[in-house]
Parts: sequence; C-alpha cells; structure tokens
Amino acid sequence: MKKLMIFATLMATAGSAMAMSEGEYVAKSADCAACHTSAQGAELSGGVRFTTPVGEIYSTNITPDIQHGIGSYSFDEFDKAMRQGIAKDGHALYPAMPYTSYVKMSAKDMRALYDYLMKEVQPQSVANRDNDISWPMSMRWPLRVWNSIFLEDGEFTPQADKNAQWNRGAYLVQGAGHCGACHTPRGWAQQEKAVDEKDMAFLTGGELDGWSAPSLRGLKISQPELVALLKTGRNTHDAVSGPMGEVITDSTQFMTDDDLNSMAVYLLSLKADAQPALTKKAMATEAGQQTFMRYCSTCHGVKGDGKAFAIPALAGNLTVNSENPQTLLRVILYGGQTPVTADHMSNTMPGYGWTLTDQQAADLTNTLRASWGNQAAEVTPGDVAKARKAGK
Repeated sequence: MKKLMIFATLMATAGSAMAMSEGEYVAKSADCAACHTSAQGAELSGGVRFTTPVGEIYSTNITPDIQHGIGSYSFDEFDKAMRQGIAKDGHALYPAMPYTSYVKMSAKDMRALYDYLMKEVQPQSVANRDNDISWPMSMRWPLRVWNSIFLEDGEFTPQADKNAQWNRGAYLVQGAGHCGACHTPRGWAQQEKAVDEKDMAFLTGGELDGWSAPSLRGLKISQPELVALLKTGRNTHDAVSGPMGEVITDSTQFMTDDDLNSMAVYLLSLKADAQPALTKKAMATEAGQQTFMRYCSTCHGVKGDGKAFAIPALAGNLTVNSENPQTLLRVILYGGQTPVTADHMSNTMPGYGWTLTDQQAADLTNTLRASWGNQAAEVTPGDVAKARKAGK
C-alpha cells in the first residue's frame, strides 16, 4: 500500500525537483520520510520501529501539530534537537536519530528545513508511541554523557585543497545524507567509528537491523553508473534492494543531478584500506551450482551477467562480494524489490528460504561468491540461520 501511494505521488511530481521549496529539498536530502513515516501512517507522523541493542525505539511525529508534533518548537529548540539531540523539554534523544550527522548541516539548510516542516507539512494529530526499553536502559541521562564523548560539534567546513563539487558531495554524504549511519561500523557504545574521510574506518561497511551495508570505499564503478544507481536504484550492472531501496525511493531520486554527481565524486575519491587476507575463501560446489541453475540462472544468466537496468549482474556484484554476507542472504531467503521511482516500477525477486535448507543456501551463496571472478569469504550454515532469524 505504501509503495502504491509513493508511486502515485511520484507520478504527480515526476521531474518536479524544481517545484520543491528549498526546505522540502533539504527534507528529501535528509531522508526524513524514511524514518518518520510508517507504512500505514500519515506523512511524517512517526511510528517507525527501530530495533536497537537497548530495545525497540519508535520515531516521533515531526509534523507541526502542537500537541503531538513539533508545532510548539522555536527554531532554536528545533536546531538544538537536530544538532545536539536534545528535545524541547530537555530530554536527550537516542542517537538512532542521526543528529551526529545533522550537526554538520549549514544554518541555512537547517532554517529552510524548519520553515518547511512548520509551514508546508500538514499537521497530524497522532500521538507518539512509547519506546519499548526496559529500565535501567530507559534512563536518558546517560545519553548526555554519550554526547559529551562522541558528538563532534560544528558545521561542515569545506576543504581548501578540494574543489567545490567534492566539497558539496562531502557535505551531503557526511551531513544531511547521513550515509555513515549505515555504512560506517559501530564501536563499543554503538557510536559510528568515524565521521569523515580522515579516518579510514569511515564508510567501510556496517550492520543495522540484520542488514549489512557494504563498504563505500574503493568502489569499482564509474561516476555515471553510480549516479544512475542513486537516482533510479539500478544501472547496467547493479540493482538496489533492502533498506537502501527505501533511501532511493524517499530521498536520492528527488535530488538534482548536480548533487548526485557531487556525491559520486566524493564517494569515488575514497580509497580502500588494504584488504586483509580472507580467512577462508568461498568455494563453488556441485550442489551450489545445481541450486543456482534451478533457481537463479533463468533471470541472472548462466554467466551471472544479468540484464541491463533490470536484473543485476552477479559477477563483480558489491553485495555478493561484501565481507558481511547478511544482505545477500536476506535477499536469497526472503527476496528483494528494487526501488519505486518516477522512472521505474519495482522489480521483485522471489525468496527461496521456504525451500532451501541452511546448508543448501550456504552452498548456493558460496558458489555465487566464488564464481565469475568473485572472491569473497566463505559463508556457513550458521550465517544463513542468522539471516533467516533476522528476516522473520
């Protein structure tokens, strides 16, 4: 239902980035809808569930409703919540809200976002849902300590030795886009291990809610293909599904080509660290090849080359070769959908978890990760069991 509603909206606004207000464009760039609009809820009225190590967190109503939303927030109070993670009544927000990235946004963009939410968004009288977090983890004061340790203050500062396009891309990726929230590994206190390219841990991949986000460093993709992926969720070789598909549906497809090119320039400038030797490489097996021919080859091709702009190639595929196999396993077990955009309806891949045992799924996955030039680490039946549990 949500996808049908989204598609109807897209058809009415296709190519309408020019028609957006400045604040709406910032909201799209910051992907506010993905976290604050639930599948059956009104726009930006909250209620999206996030599974965290401390419990279940539900996003809040950010419409200008006075009672349940942010209608009573002054700009300074809004800015404090966005940059410091402190709500109007003084309680600390959980860093599931990426204020650690939004702190880098410019004052101009923050003001535009505030004006959009207050003046253009329809108020929704929807009460916020209580988080499901047991005491003592539900206490908020430790979050202020967390902020004092991990929150790096200050707007993004352009680098003098980089051109305007690189700096714009860095600003979008590090700030509003908050790419590090998913693509940067977390530390002992669930903090992102790095916030910019100066630290080699930045954007080296992460895991969130049972999905793995691949490393964005050392990408082997051309700038036009990366832009196409961000704009439409597919290009001649790749296709996106899972949480990143929602990012494209709700956010990046609405961004200008100039901004998408800036993001691509920045991301492609990030060099990969030296790759550690694989502890044990995946090996193709006869059982895995038989499963591939039975379930996968019809669409993906016997050579794993897929179909341009429709079915992703498996050869050289970023998800197939990812150090963390969880997203690949989730797609094999439960299927996947490409994003809904103004240019494309969604393509659906069926899941095969209903018919494959953990051993069969592991054999198939290892065959994919060892064929057509792919070289990735071995996947075990235990890895499959973990992905199966996460997808339920």
